[in-house]
Amino acid sequence: MDNLKKTSLYETHIKYGGKIIDFAGWALPVQYEGILKEHETVRTKAGLFDVSHMGEIKITGPDAEKFIQYLVTNDISKLASNQVIYTPMCYQNGGTVDDLLVYKFSHDDFLLVVNASNTDKDYNWILDNKNGYNMKIENISDNITELALQGPKAQEILQSLTDYNLDNIKFFCFEKIHVKGVKCLVSRTGYTGEDGFEIYAKNEYGPFIWEQIMEKGKELGLTPAGLGARDTLRFEAGLPLYGNELSKDISPLEAGLSFFVKFDKNFIGKNALQNQKQDGIKRKLIGFEMIDNGIPRHGYEVAINGDIIGFVTTGYFSPTLNKNIGLALIGSRFAKVGNEIEILIRKKPLKAVLTGKNFYKKNYKK
Repeated sequence: MDNLKKTSLYETHIKYGGKIIDFAGWALPVQYEGILKEHETVRTKAGLFDVSHMGEIKITGPDAEKFIQYLVTNDISKLASNQVIYTPMCYQNGGTVDDLLVYKFSHDDFLLVVNASNTDKDYNWILDNKNGYNMKIENISDNITELALQGPKAQEILQSLTDYNLDNIKFFCFEKIHVKGVKCLVSRTGYTGEDGFEIYAKNEYGPFIWEQIMEKGKELGLTPAGLGARDTLRFEAGLPLYGNELSKDISPLEAGLSFFVKFDKNFIGKNALQNQKQDGIKRKLIGFEMIDNGIPRHGYEVAINGDIIGFVTTGYFSPTLNKNIGLALIGSRFAKVGNEIEILIRKKPLKAVLTGKNFYKKNYKK
């Protein structure tokens, strides 16, 4: 683990019994007591995640808003100050560079939160496309600790640590507030399908805030949670993961994210995505449920009557539904709910049926 990057909470994870793995070059806990237990606790009480490996890129200056509007597919001109928006970011050919969150402080001050494995790539892509815009671009990722407190008890736990009324932070909004005396950026966002908050602070305060949250949450059943539960939770809620449901070879339209692609403005990749839409999207992301007994995994081939029609992007045993389910990118003409398909698990075709993508009803607080 010596050659891996470590967050400010590395020693804390060891203390709490985290099983450390290599995740995109970071030493991070995949689990503590177990993925299934952590998953269930987030759904019913609350879990605390270290997501400090995520990238933070600050863009400031007179042209910041105009530039980001060109950089991403969603329409950030609709954002008010202290609001957050989700958006893909595309290559000229329509493939996905990344999917990210844009935090707006003001028309000339923004924070982009990007996926950990893409931080350097995204930063270089942004620099390569700045095209003379008047602004400053900074990769501040190494200075920031980010915690995700998720679950139905999240607000009650965090409220005990701040004088600020958290009811004032609406879904996909944020404020700069004090948590146990430490100035933090707190947003009502997350990646689990549950209500919750993401808390950003300087690295030096990361372990202190973690311990304060764990101490206050103890009586309410709070547990530390690892990357394993983070993935099963986001998957049940139908939330995409870059490298699975999105990639340089999978466009936002193929991934079912057309809502976040606004063709009434100009952005990188617009022409390619317009052509893809006009020609008819050839592949579609769709959910499925196993009929035969087997767990689908990322990369397994999908077939109908022995003919390969696509591949599994994510597959798991769902702790909440108690079923083996998955997402697959398949030929659009086959993507009809109720159609029977085959998942090739160790080259053996096992039956499954196509369903909707949202396996779990999200419990966000609007």
